[in-house]
Amino acid sequence: MPRRDPIMAAITLFLLNVFTVAAAGAVVKLTPQRELEPRAAAVADRWLVQAGNLADDVAAAPLPGSGTLAAKLTGLLTANVNAVVVDAVTRRSLFDQRGGVGMVPASTTKLATSTAVLSALGPDHRLTTKVVRSAAGIVLVGGGDPTLAGPSAQLTGVYPRPASLVDLARQTVAALKMAGTTHVRLDYDTSLFQSVRSAQGWKPNYQTDGETAQVSALTIDEGRVVPGTIEAAQRVPDPPAAAAKAFGQLLQRYGITVQKGTKVTAATSAPQLAAVQSPTIADLVEKLLTNSDNDLAEAMARQVAVKLHLTADFNGGAQGVHQVLAGLGLAQGVQTYDGSGLSTKNRITPIALARLISAAASSAHPELRAVITGMPIAGFSGTLAGRYLTAGTQSGAGYVRAKTGTLDQVNTLAGLAYDSDGRLLAFAFMANKVADPAAALSTLDRLATILTTCGCH
Repeated sequence: MPRRDPIMAAITLFLLNVFTVAAAGAVVKLTPQRELEPRAAAVADRWLVQAGNLADDVAAAPLPGSGTLAAKLTGLLTANVNAVVVDAVTRRSLFDQRGGVGMVPASTTKLATSTAVLSALGPDHRLTTKVVRSAAGIVLVGGGDPTLAGPSAQLTGVYPRPASLVDLARQTVAALKMAGTTHVRLDYDTSLFQSVRSAQGWKPNYQTDGETAQVSALTIDEGRVVPGTIEAAQRVPDPPAAAAKAFGQLLQRYGITVQKGTKVTAATSAPQLAAVQSPTIADLVEKLLTNSDNDLAEAMARQVAVKLHLTADFNGGAQGVHQVLAGLGLAQGVQTYDGSGLSTKNRITPIALARLISAAASSAHPELRAVITGMPIAGFSGTLAGRYLTAGTQSGAGYVRAKTGTLDQVNTLAGLAYDSDGRLLAFAFMANKVADPAAALSTLDRLATILTTCGCH
């Protein structure tokens, strides 16, 4: 099937997208309402908007023959790759190579975490960071939002726009001055989450190398020393103390004398002085999947634990995620010890990942749509932006949307692809005991590309 050059068509398609969205009354959007961005032809046609009912349109396309599909895939599959391909609408298995065997999933674990938090809290829920009064003064109360922006964060053009510590400080100062207060003691509260530094299966260098900060209910800039960096970066040793210090400095800048306090637990009945709210859970899930954000993933797992009244630590988060998935009928084949996938003890089967993705793509679960819209687009966004550039994978650029997973000797890829007949396929390709990471990544991308070029009916 001929395809236009994706880069050259991007600007033209941007304008086309705008007119399409404005004119098509029966359009079903696959992304939340937001400013449209330039997208390549393949992306615009297949992911931004879709005319009519998605399930009906896709189901009308011919179903790939499993034998023909298997013949195309098996030539690339090696002994250390477990793989599954299912029809996203009917859930019918089209290809299975040890699809029921648990593998180390790496960051494809985030698909399970994201599904659970969207289901448990709802896509429109927001996390609140607040300031309350206490007998001793005021308390900065963490709401479990690691994206809370500190005073040095650059917010211009940032999407989704995070809650701001500066905004919280200004509200607090206004309330204090209205009450005639110019001197306060500042304590801070991290009690929403329990403090456990490391999950089972975590390497001791994850936090020192900047793969993640210490998980806390009170954190600014995801604990990064330099806000805004996405890759592994230096983290502050004590995120809640750093957040409280920054907040105190802001109060002083705005005319309040601050006495340094300690970590406390605020009374649930304490009067509220000020509050800021995070982006929606759907926005946070999109961000964590696109960037494979470990800090956000761990926070989301703990939010599930809080919702289910479990202990908000690694164990409680994993237990909560499993309980929510069980309620959705999606827990079989999922065993996790963290929310991010850094744990080498995690085990998820390829078929479990394919079922998670199929559920999120289904019209029966609109609350899970951010799982789909958050997955990187091959060749264009997030952790897939620098992939699908070779002769064997270019055909998949814009036609594959998938979550990546990478650990030492582990490479995984799970997502969705339209075949050349327009049938929507869910897949999971998982490689463990990888000796050559570059070759493994190429294999996974080529396998996904095969799905997009297959007219296998």
